[in-house]
Amino acid sequence: MSTPSSHPSFWRRVPLAFGAFFSTLSDAAYAARVEKLSLPEAAPVAPVAPAPAPAPVPAAAPVILKEATPDAALQLLALLQREARLIDFTQENLGSHADADIGAAARVVHEGCAKVMREYFTIEAVRQEAEGSRIVLQEGFDSAQVRLTGNVVGSAPFTGTLSHRGWRASSVRLPKLSGQHDASILAPAEVEL
Repeated sequence: MSTPSSHPSFWRRVPLAFGAFFSTLSDAAYAARVEKLSLPEAAPVAPVAPAPAPAPVPAAAPVILKEATPDAALQLLALLQREARLIDFTQENLGSHADADIGAAARVVHEGCAKVMREYFTIEAVRQEAEGSRIVLQEGFDSAQVRLTGNVVGSAPFTGTLSHRGWRASSVRLPKLSGQHDASILAPAEVEL
């Protein structure tokens, strides 16, 4: 029989391994003793600090949707009808009209719409460069003012061709409405006497 200081042979270790395996599975106290034996003797057991909790990700500010009242849109539509006959033009079935007649009507609509735009709005280009110019959009560009199109990959800076300058209203001067005004009446019916 071997002494405690000698190493057991391979054939002696095989039944020990199977015995230790099944004893570890079936006896928790035995498993705890085996666990202590498997720790290195020279290294003191340091308590394992739990991993720091990840920093909380700040929640995105909730998007507050404001309800648009239809009055201003209806008022603009009424102005476009009064000056450009826009509603009449869009409600007309153009299939039975000649192209020359449609072109003449479109000219009237265009002139009236332009008049409304000039009188009630100040419209400016979003970008000052000429269309077709090559421009560079740096990181942090305002995506409400510039929409990327085409093959959009990666991150800013982006280099591309300005295909449309964009428009912004720098001022709006719609007339004030009285409290009893019904904005849903875009154009009153007309009765000739």
